[in-house]
Formats: sequence, C-alpha cells, structure tokens
Amino acid sequence: MTAPILEVDDLVVEYGGRGALRAVDGVSLRIVPGEVLALVGESGCGKSSTARAVVGMERPHSGAVSYHGAAVPPLGLRTRPAALTAMQMVFQDPNSSLNPRVRVAQQIADGARAARGRGVVSARPEEWLEAVGLAASFARRYPHQLSGGQRQRVAIARALAARPDLIVADEPISALDASAQASVAGMMRTLCLESGAGMLFISHDLSVVRLMADRVAVMYRGRIVESGPTPLVWADPVHPYTRDLLAAIPHPDGTGTLPAAPAAESPAEWAEHIPVALDRAV
Repeated sequence: MTAPILEVDDLVVEYGGRGALRAVDGVSLRIVPGEVLALVGESGCGKSSTARAVVGMERPHSGAVSYHGAAVPPLGLRTRPAALTAMQMVFQDPNSSLNPRVRVAQQIADGARAARGRGVVSARPEEWLEAVGLAASFARRYPHQLSGGQRQRVAIARALAARPDLIVADEPISALDASAQASVAGMMRTLCLESGAGMLFISHDLSVVRLMADRVAVMYRGRIVESGPTPLVWADPVHPYTRDLLAAIPHPDGTGTLPAAPAAESPAEWAEHIPVALDRAV
C-alpha cells in the first residue's frame, strides 16, 4: 500500500476563547502520491480553515497533521524547514501572497530556489509562466500590471516552480475566467500525475471537481459527511447534503441531473445523517 504524503487525523480548529467557534470538527483526510482529493462544501463550512491547518498556518485545537509521517509544525514568521518547502499552498486571493514590489520573474524564481534547496532542479520562470498559459514577457511585469486571473496564474506558477510533492490549493481557479478554469485545473492535475505530487483541491465548482479529482470529501458544518471515489459519489450520493450540492450544478455541463433532496430534509436535519456516508470505497 502506497505510503501517504499527507494524513489528517481527527483535526479540530477553533477560533476565539471561551465559547469558541469550532470551524473544523474532527476532520480526517489522507492523500497519496499522484492523487487529487477535492474538498467541497458551501462557504463557511471550514474548508479554508482545514487547508490552513494542513500547512501550519493555523494551530489545531486538537488532532494531528502529518506530512510524510512527521508532524507539521506551526508556520514560523521567518524560517521554514527546507523539507517543508515541498508543501506549497495556492491561495484564493493572489493579492495576499504576491509581493507588489517584486517582479513576476523574481517571485517565481523564489519558488525555484526552494526546489534547489532540496536538491531538485526547476525550470526558468519564463517556462513556468508558459506552463500556466502566460507569455514569457510577463516575467518583467509587477503584480499590479496584471489582471486578477493573471495574478492567480503567477501564484500557481510560483507554487509549481518549487517542485512540490503536495499542493494545497484553496479555490485556486475562482479568480480565472470561466473559459480558463478548466484548462488551468487540467494543467494542475497533469503536473500532479507527471510528478507524482498529491493535491488537496478546495473548490465550490463541482463541474471542475468532477473532471479532475480522484476522490472527493464533502464538508458540512466543519465535518466530513461523505467521502469516496469521485465517480461513485457522483453516481450514487448517500448523504442528502451531497445530493443537494450535485443537484445544484447547472444542467448545461451535463452533470446536474440528480434529483434534489426530499422536501422533508432541511439544513438543520442534514446533520443527523453525518455518520452514514464516511469513507466509501469502490
């Protein structure tokens, strides 16, 4: 059995002191090399908090996050162990991760420098720009000279330049035009397959998730309510919340054909079904 890159065991993330908000409530995940696991659910369900805890940006209240069998330490303000640079995160908002005063080429070169620090060869910034669908001439620009979608492509290129074996992608294509979303998502999946990297792919776009994810985990109110191979979850969803999500996919893409959850079900009642559909297998 392939050893996992990432293991998340009973993760709990809380915000605030007394009477804290529990954003993530007992989440467990596992990603092996070359696998794309999609984490889906409505806004505010805890997806981003899970991602931030995975990379060490949030300190778990309890539970464990292991990367290649070792605990992931809290992210330091100045230093990061060289081995952990093989774990890269792509944020939903590229403005929060790109330095506005540094040219694109230098920012992508920072990613390549992290790869070289682990003894891994990386391509030139211009080649990574072309890999995400931008012209090599963009290397000379500053982030403010790019559109939102172009900045997001640069952020993806910088993460890929580090030659990661795990990518944590938090809504990485939401800033892209609809015509570009599928192509960039496909490119990220192809690079995972070619390099053997795993990916935690967070998205609300289920039509893209269906095309690129090997497995999907459905999150509701901080908990995983259903998980399994993507074709199985799509063909035979067990949890009513999963059925409701799939029924909401627009029909033109050919996937939003499942009936909605029965009228008797309501969001307040969905929580009663939480245990029924965990860890489904083919």
